Amino acid sequence: MSQFQGCGTALVTPFLPDQSLDESALRRLVQRQLDAGVHFLVPCGTTGESPTLTHQEHLRVVEITLELAKGKRPVLAGAGGYNTAEVIALARELEAMGVDGILSVTPYYNKPTQEGLYQHYRAIASAIRLPIMLYSVAGRTGVNIEPATLRRLAAIDNIIGVKEASGNIAQMAHLCATLPESFDILSGDDAITLALAGLGGKGVISVASNEIPAEMARIAQLCLEGGFPAARALQRQWLPLMEVNFVESNPIPVKAAMARMGLLQPVWRLPLVPPQPAAMEKIEAVLSQAGLI
Repeated sequence: MSQFQGCGTALVTPFLPDQSLDESALRRLVQRQLDAGVHFLVPCGTTGESPTLTHQEHLRVVEITLELAKGKRPVLAGAGGYNTAEVIALARELEAMGVDGILSVTPYYNKPTQEGLYQHYRAIASAIRLPIMLYSVAGRTGVNIEPATLRRLAAIDNIIGVKEASGNIAQMAHLCATLPESFDILSGDDAITLALAGLGGKGVISVASNEIPAEMARIAQLCLEGGFPAARALQRQWLPLMEVNFVESNPIPVKAAMARMGLLQPVWRLPLVPPQPAAMEKIEAVLSQAGLI
């Protein structure tokens, strides 16, 4: 089992009312994840509002995560963007800090061709020795890593997997059938973790595990062990939470839910704003029904 299989939590970044980084809350959240048994941690992904973090804040969030997790759980730090040179510079800094790997989202807005995607990731892989997990989420970036491109990238030694959030089950089935067994295909969507596992996926990089880390880790572990009946029962139980986390753009709902659970303060950075009243009602109803508030 590779170090990035099972359930990895796409950590939210907590802020104080003055918009500064809430380091105390971050430490509590990371420790909560470790205590709950998640398999690895993913700080400074887009769920962590990385586009609005300063460079120093990005490094500080990773530093705090490493302080608590190093030697206990692997840390897969976010390092993605639409400027390849800047991504390489950040990845090198993270490598020097001692992270175990990087998660790198496809370049957004500039919509590179498939050849551009290949050359982007090839350049990053050539610049560092760290394992690299690709992140394909066309609904938010405007570009999909197509199967043929992913097969080319999988041939690069330190590109070790993909967080697949295309929403295209047929594409995921094709990837599981054609990529090397050693290449980790992880779900980027909590609700289809079980479906992808049935095709050969190796876990999930989860939003819901911010709220229910032990339960999401259990689902992922059951899937890895072939315990699908028990995994399906947990999936049914927690599906309403997985779905309500996307009633508005992530990470608006999950941070609102965590605030209601007393885990952090309800603070986002623009352009994200608090959920609309109707969305908040749905979030509270799900939390209440699940016994989380």
